[in-house]
Amino acid sequence: MDFLIHHMLRTSTCRFPEKEALVHGDKRLTYREVRGRVTNLAQGLREGGVARGDRVGIYLEASVPQVLSIFAVSQAGGVFVPINSLLFPDQVAYIARDCRMKALVTTSAKLQSIAEVIQEIPSLEFVIVVGDKRADVSLPALSFAELSERAAPQAMPEVGIEKDLAAIMYTSGSTGKPKGVMLSHEQVMAGSSIVSTYLGITDAERILAVLPFSFDAGLNQLMTAFQQGATLVLMTFTFAREIVQMLLKERVTGLAGVPTLWSLLVQPNSTMKKHDFPDLRYITNTGGRMPQTVLAELRETLPSTKIFLMYGLTEAFRSTYLPPEELDRRPTSMGKAIPNTEILVVNDKGEPCKPGEVGELVHRGPTVSMGYWGQPELTARVLRPHPFSPPEVDNGEKVCYSGDLVQMDDDGFLYFVGRRDNMIKSSGFRVSPSEVEEALFQSGKLREAAVIGIPDEALGQAIKAFVVPRDGEAVDADGLIEFCSERIPRYMVPKVIEFSDGLPKTPSGKVDYPALRRREGV
Repeated sequence: MDFLIHHMLRTSTCRFPEKEALVHGDKRLTYREVRGRVTNLAQGLREGGVARGDRVGIYLEASVPQVLSIFAVSQAGGVFVPINSLLFPDQVAYIARDCRMKALVTTSAKLQSIAEVIQEIPSLEFVIVVGDKRADVSLPALSFAELSERAAPQAMPEVGIEKDLAAIMYTSGSTGKPKGVMLSHEQVMAGSSIVSTYLGITDAERILAVLPFSFDAGLNQLMTAFQQGATLVLMTFTFAREIVQMLLKERVTGLAGVPTLWSLLVQPNSTMKKHDFPDLRYITNTGGRMPQTVLAELRETLPSTKIFLMYGLTEAFRSTYLPPEELDRRPTSMGKAIPNTEILVVNDKGEPCKPGEVGELVHRGPTVSMGYWGQPELTARVLRPHPFSPPEVDNGEKVCYSGDLVQMDDDGFLYFVGRRDNMIKSSGFRVSPSEVEEALFQSGKLREAAVIGIPDEALGQAIKAFVVPRDGEAVDADGLIEFCSERIPRYMVPKVIEFSDGLPKTPSGKVDYPALRRREGV
């Protein structure tokens, strides 16, 4: 029976011992090889002092050691804390202090870059270093290669149950400090099973992982692949052509991305339009609404590939998805609830919303997280009792109030309106930034667009758009404003448009709206 995360690896190894499990560059590991190295590393973690519930940071780029570390921490009974490789030393130190990290797995180069700040973290007892050179730190430093490749015992005593904390995923907070979302083994595994169900993932898949494992959608790709006995292909990229080349070379069947990735892939100079992808069975979008112009180009470029539009949040993982067969009828919809999940739309009075009425999306199901590490008050605001449960049924269940405003049509399909904390109030109207962004994208001239509200004495808030033109497109502010004026109400048209070579991004690749607001002093 699989009830802990590393059990998925154990089961797939029993089913497919010699099957290719993990690919990164010229490294190719079978399930047997992955499991053996994971067990060795888990033993090393235990010998180093990691006990049940201890937090272990994993500060690595996409790599074989990163995957091995995640499963090894689980097998050792610890809690893995994936840290985006793009974070700076002070950000890494904040996470380490916040979760009282006991051990850290990182490269020698990264350890050197954070050597000064990690000396000030009293909970950190040792580091495991990937690479030959050891940084000059006062902490005990163990060799990743020696631990993972030694001849350690293949049997380890099991610790833990499915209710135990398995991972802490740090996500951006409104205060600027990241929040640690706590996930149990049960929740991570439920998410893997659910996504595998509606995407139809089997052991035949070859999944390309380009999203970081510090991002919930990226972590889910790893978990679904290993749960189903599929092959996971890792890569980091700079240019769209690198993804195209990998799709072809590795005969990839599945790819998940965020809107900025899809916009990059359908640029006029992208090599994606020059090839056929007969193996690419599905792609999925998460992390924000995909612009309709980009969706149309993807459908034209990948006519035999199923496109799944999805919506989720770290606090509850995935919430909804739109089946590919609904794209023609509802291309702007977030879809309906994922399997084994109930989605409620609740108004400000705590009542269920009628079709067409805007309300907050509330998620109920097995993927609702355990809350925020060390922040019980914030947890209580987001995770609350079921609003419509009869008083006689009080089993302590919590549902997740997402903070996202949505509306439902007569057939039960959901549509994203905006965030409660991102909504713009202009001339007395509530304006959804995503609606304005969609109008801008319809021009076909933009690669990226982001909209915020800025202070305005007359309007309360004026709408400002930050835009990145597509390669080779001549575009000006007056032309964009006129274009929008023909498609959306005047109060929604941007008053100011600022051009840029690129928008700031969060570590998971989403547009960093708080950074744009800080830039404007709001």
